[in-house]
Amino acid sequence: LELSSERVSEIFGINVFDTATMQKYVSHRAYESLLKSIRENTKIQRTDADEIAAGMKAWAIERGATHYTHWFQPLTGATAEKHDSFIDFDSHRKPFENFDGRELVQQEPDASSFPSGGIRSTFEARGYTAWDASSPAFIIGDTLCIPTIFVSYTGEALDYKTPLLKALSALNKAATAVANYFDTSVGHVYATLGWEQEFFLVDEALYLARPDLVLTGRTLMGHSSSKDQQLNDHYFGAIPERVKRFLIHLEIEALKLGIPIKTRHNEVAPGQFEIAPIFEEVNISVDHNLLIMALMQEIARIHRFRVLLHEKPFKGINGSGKHNNWSLMTDTGINLLKPCKKHTGNLMFLTFLVNVIKTVYDSQDLIRASVMTHSNAHRLGAHEAPPAIISVFIGKHLTQVVKKLERLDGPDDESEIEKSLEIDLGNIPEILLDNTDRNRTSPFAFTGNRFEFRAVGSQTNCSSPMIALNTALAAQLSQFKQEVDHLLNSGKDKESAVLEVLGKYIKQSKNILFEGNNYSDEWKDEAKHRGLSNITNVPEAMQAYLRPETIQLFESTGVLTKKEIQARYNILMENYVLNTQIEARVLGDLAINHIIPTAVKYQNDLLDNVLKMKQLFPDQLEELAGNRLDIIKEISMRINEIKKLVGEMVEKRKSANKIEDITQKAIVYSSEINPYLDKVRYHIDKLELIVDNTMWPLPKYRELLFLR
Repeated sequence: LELSSERVSEIFGINVFDTATMQKYVSHRAYESLLKSIRENTKIQRTDADEIAAGMKAWAIERGATHYTHWFQPLTGATAEKHDSFIDFDSHRKPFENFDGRELVQQEPDASSFPSGGIRSTFEARGYTAWDASSPAFIIGDTLCIPTIFVSYTGEALDYKTPLLKALSALNKAATAVANYFDTSVGHVYATLGWEQEFFLVDEALYLARPDLVLTGRTLMGHSSSKDQQLNDHYFGAIPERVKRFLIHLEIEALKLGIPIKTRHNEVAPGQFEIAPIFEEVNISVDHNLLIMALMQEIARIHRFRVLLHEKPFKGINGSGKHNNWSLMTDTGINLLKPCKKHTGNLMFLTFLVNVIKTVYDSQDLIRASVMTHSNAHRLGAHEAPPAIISVFIGKHLTQVVKKLERLDGPDDESEIEKSLEIDLGNIPEILLDNTDRNRTSPFAFTGNRFEFRAVGSQTNCSSPMIALNTALAAQLSQFKQEVDHLLNSGKDKESAVLEVLGKYIKQSKNILFEGNNYSDEWKDEAKHRGLSNITNVPEAMQAYLRPETIQLFESTGVLTKKEIQARYNILMENYVLNTQIEARVLGDLAINHIIPTAVKYQNDLLDNVLKMKQLFPDQLEELAGNRLDIIKEISMRINEIKKLVGEMVEKRKSANKIEDITQKAIVYSSEINPYLDKVRYHIDKLELIVDNTMWPLPKYRELLFLR
């Protein structure tokens, strides 16, 4: 598992059918046809598909593949695949390997068991996967994996990739049109993404001894360890040797799949780590993140670890996020969110910067909803995770610049615009990467040449926030162009028109800008005064999807229909209900069948001891055994409270399950059932401090967190 035996450059992408590999297996005509199809978003010709499929099959068989699968992203949050063998038979029943363009381009998996949110009934099982040629095929084990979209028989999207591709297409169209104001050579704009994947590792044996970890991904009980992250000694510390062997193994397999892993390090909490790649186009980066999460789970088992991707597996210490570092690149190699030394380039930079700020301000509730999940709600707002209030950090230098832009909004004197432009905007080249500090408390922070969306949860499919953000920006840029064109048609010069619209946008959206501590109570009060929303309740946050402005946004850009939005909302709410239900059932089982019997057993031991003390020292019982009597009473009180609370929780759940409306059911689960999880846990955690350590049935935090 040592990288030293082979150079990284020699193994990178060896299991990927990328464009360089494809040229060795298909004709130049078929290769160019595919590139044109990707570039212009058009269908590939059947003859070319057949040739590409034949080349893909030949390459895959050479790499040891025996099967192929359409690899897609259903609305479960995970990936899915159905494997088919290359085997076929000729008219003489002689076997041979076969894989043609039809099998490459389209398949029909059974869609009945995937969530559809009411788009179709269970008996309407037909669904289709269709090849996403922009994301290269790859091999895992003996299987050729072909990235695809997944749609219903009637054409509605049943996955994450379909609306993501539509969002990126809408953004390209709108952003290219705006970029052409400043550089007519720009023909395409790509959104880029670099994710930072945080995760916990726990010893496999300890993991299997915790039913709550196995069934829910987090610890539903457990008193804090005397030492955890207080000293910050784990952060960026030396990686434990056993963990390093796992990470090396993971990196090797990731590199073979063309995933450009660049960084690995210890995170803040003990047992917590992070890996991060070099930036890629959003669609490919999303695929790679889903791949890396699956690889982590598989490779961890080899090293007798288990990976915890839950956003808050341990109470009281850092949760795990997946920071989405997002930017915009042109086909001419320009980062649209990076200041430069040229006047025109900086005006283009400011244009996109301000439009992003306006986008986040106008779509703050949608952006929050895109990352608000049952599990991520435990993390947001605590231990270095940003709060549910969406704000934008751009640093003090850019704050000064946008304030100057605001003052340029609609001046009467045209010459004043030119003078201010020369004086004010000429300073922008000084705002280089190191002049913009990082605000680790900000949900959406500018970091020099990109925005870092820090609120994304560690197990979230990056497609969700990327769909929301890129769709909203596409609509915003289209609106910007309409307003600028209107001023141009009225006789304004281009720079004056651009500056006037940007100044107006800053006035409208400046309340979203915040440079301070997002964790503070003062910020919550100030945000409320500014009119910014602070929604911490998952069902309430999700309702942003059904607002008329959200539906209009997605439909106007062609990303999602109203029917598809409603379906996704239904699935999200159902997932919230089911996850809360599972946690409540697991906690109830552990409390009644594990914790209470253990506490009773220890209590009996104490009672036996007290009875013996009474026989030996009848006159000194209170003096000698008073402490044990207090413990016996406390155990009785905790047991009674646990039994009472669990009983109430069960009855509340039974009542909630009779509610047919999914929104109302989710609200009841959130307001009436979810609080019982903390109430029951409180008494269990108190018992953990009392009961004999040798009797306690579950591994404790001090054992789970510190890897050996």
